[in-house]
Amino acid sequence: MTVTGRLELAAFDAADIERLASFYAELTGWTIARKEPDWITMRTGDGQELAFQLAPDHAAPQWPGQQHPQQLHLDLQVDGHLTAAERAVALGATRLADGPNWITLADPAGHPFDLCQKDGVGPVMGLFAVTIDAPDASALARFYAALLGMEVTYDGPEGSLIAGDGKSVMFQQVSDYTPPQWPDPAHPQQGHLDIIVDDLDTGEARALELGASRLEGGGTTFRVFADPAGHPFCLTT
Repeated sequence: MTVTGRLELAAFDAADIERLASFYAELTGWTIARKEPDWITMRTGDGQELAFQLAPDHAAPQWPGQQHPQQLHLDLQVDGHLTAAERAVALGATRLADGPNWITLADPAGHPFDLCQKDGVGPVMGLFAVTIDAPDASALARFYAALLGMEVTYDGPEGSLIAGDGKSVMFQQVSDYTPPQWPDPAHPQQGHLDIIVDDLDTGEARALELGASRLEGGGTTFRVFADPAGHPFCLTT
């Protein structure tokens, strides 16, 4: 298997990253690992990382439609999801829908997330997966599995899952999927993945070979691409 890079983190856009980081820290028990004026990185209980990127013109998704789609969301695991949902609302979340063993909410920036029941999770919530919308979840899962050296561990009609190195990424099948058009604020990305590579030229060649497209932007240490479904992602050193 040819491995291009490894998943560093998912970064979600927000106009007020301080408030968003504070919300997730209080809700989940995660810690703030690094803080910059335009970027805050959080660390989960098992060492995974998640970031919030300053986007002053951020337009919030309006779940569940595709006029202002979510593009990606978090699946969080907790023992006692009903109580956790009440706490989330008290912290500034909005309750959107209830499932058999999960509750969908929107965080203070408008990003949907799911609180999923899992018995035995400790006081710190678990990050099960970042879930990305796709018109062909199976194909997008195969793209990222090849790009990241991860394995497709589930592939079904509702979506696909890849896993490796203690991390999971899900891909949700969306029949009327509307892609982001980065950097157009009218069609926002909502978030993106950062992928670490040893060499940008080699990483770019591999990403393009697998079906990615190069986008404007970047610098000496990172380059911006779109995956086959149109989601931006960064290769970084």
